[in-house]
Amino acid sequence: MKKKSRDMEKRYTTARFVAKLRRLADALEEDKRFAIMIAGERIAVPASAVFTVEHEREGKSEEIEFQIKWTRKT
Repeated sequence: MKKKSRDMEKRYTTARFVAKLRRLADALEEDKRFAIMIAGERIAVPASAVFTVEHEREGKSEEIEFQIKWTRKT
């Protein structure tokens, strides 16, 4: 099944964000896939994913993005 392209952002409370980070950290430490539900779609991140941190600055605004990238198997 081909998945549609999308680019979305979801806001979380601090407590929910921390809980998701903890689950992600646990999965990484155990070399397991990480599953997360985003806007009604369940996303499975494989243990082989690549993790990067990005920092952007524009005027008085700053942003840090924790990025997780992988290629889906067909």
